[in-house]
Amino acid sequence: MGMLRLVRAFTGREKIIKFEGCYHGHADSFLVKAGSGVATLGLPDSPGVPKAATSATLTASYNDLDGVKELFAKNKGEIAAVVLEPVVGNSGFIVPTKEFLEGIREITKADGALLVFDEVMTGFRLAYGGAQEYFGITPDLTTLGKIIGGGLPVGAYGGRKEIMQMVAPAGPMYQAGTLSGNPLAMTAGIMTLKRLQQQGTYEYLDNITGKLIAGLLEVGREAGHKLCGGHIRGMFGFFFTEGPVNNFGDAKKSDTEKFAKFHRGMLEKGVYFAPSQYEAGFTGLAHTEDDINFTISAAKEVFQSI
Repeated sequence: MGMLRLVRAFTGREKIIKFEGCYHGHADSFLVKAGSGVATLGLPDSPGVPKAATSATLTASYNDLDGVKELFAKNKGEIAAVVLEPVVGNSGFIVPTKEFLEGIREITKADGALLVFDEVMTGFRLAYGGAQEYFGITPDLTTLGKIIGGGLPVGAYGGRKEIMQMVAPAGPMYQAGTLSGNPLAMTAGIMTLKRLQQQGTYEYLDNITGKLIAGLLEVGREAGHKLCGGHIRGMFGFFFTEGPVNNFGDAKKSDTEKFAKFHRGMLEKGVYFAPSQYEAGFTGLAHTEDDINFTISAAKEVFQSI
């Protein structure tokens, strides 16, 4: 919400572009074709959101650069920012094309709009510098969630100095937060960052996650299921569809009933995946090779039973 206020304050514009199936918190302006729990429960948008709150929210299909260009052409000089998950995690795991990310960076610069990476999921998971380091594209603003507090409640946004100087007390845009600078969360966050800086961290995450997703796809396909999926470092996902999945429309072709049976079966064997086809998965440094082998072995049995 703070980021949204800031992009509008800095640009003097009101409209934003978000992507179908992407979730950026439950602020009114973002609850348009949102992913995550909204998608899981089949809610088109949320009751209680005034039309005025979403009238300035434009939506496009992920990985569709032409669609973004069309929105900019129809709303020239009116768009404050493009907000996106640099790797989608709220429609399942969806990777952007290089042309898509680079194209949006060029379009926003040319129009005077801001580019915002929502790194609540990708931050520190893809690389120490997040998805922007991994893909080599620098946004104007970045949002981060509780990962910067080692899992404790906290959030942050930051970006170019001239933009951040709009925020009070340096500038006129009001900002406040009950949990701002909470000592416990900050301490946990610092310790997490120190652990991530140790040598071999991301190589380890890439290795175990790659082994996990390759194993799941192999035993699932052997059991006769249509599956596709992938991973980047500590983030992964798979869909009960042949694929490929490049956007939310593709993700919705998944067999969600079959996923529900898979989730229940895995839960009964002691493996807890996110309870939604539309949520990405994460591995952590606490996961071991034995954990991965256990998961694949359990999945083999479950795949054969559904």
